[in-house]
Amino acid sequence: MSKVLVVSDSHGLTDELEVLRARHLNEVELMIHCGDSEMMPDDKVMNGYLTVKGNCDFGSYPLETTTEIAGRKFFVTHGHRYSVKSSLMNLKYKAAEVGADIVCFGHSHVLGAEVIGDTLFLNPGSIRMPRERFEKTYVVLDLLDETIKMSVYDISGRELKDLTFEFALPKR
Repeated sequence: MSKVLVVSDSHGLTDELEVLRARHLNEVELMIHCGDSEMMPDDKVMNGYLTVKGNCDFGSYPLETTTEIAGRKFFVTHGHRYSVKSSLMNLKYKAAEVGADIVCFGHSHVLGAEVIGDTLFLNPGSIRMPRERFEKTYVVLDLLDETIKMSVYDISGRELKDLTFEFALPKR
């Protein structure tokens, strides 16, 4: 079993990103930051995070990236270039183009996850300025053979058990 931490829209927070890394370092194989960290890529707080460039970021982060873990292909982007605040359609087309099983994005600061076709679209919310919820959230995914379990945590590390969900998503 592989686990992946997904966080986004930290907007200048440093201690919190270090705490998340320390809290989950021994349990996750990958840590993803979906942009708007407002940190430079060489800042030590970003060590260990696979990070993309958000609309509030500077520096040499990629605008998007792909990676594979446990037989699952991830596509990571901030989302502002795909108009995610109004629709996931543009992101859905890009996911199909790159063959992504899981798409991680931010920008809207709204926690959400849904399967469209054979692809999981995941926004972990924001650990700085959440919208539509009070909790400042991030997500840990358990990548199982035929399912993906999503666990949502607030910034203090408390699991929000009512938001735990399993998605049936067979490997391609």
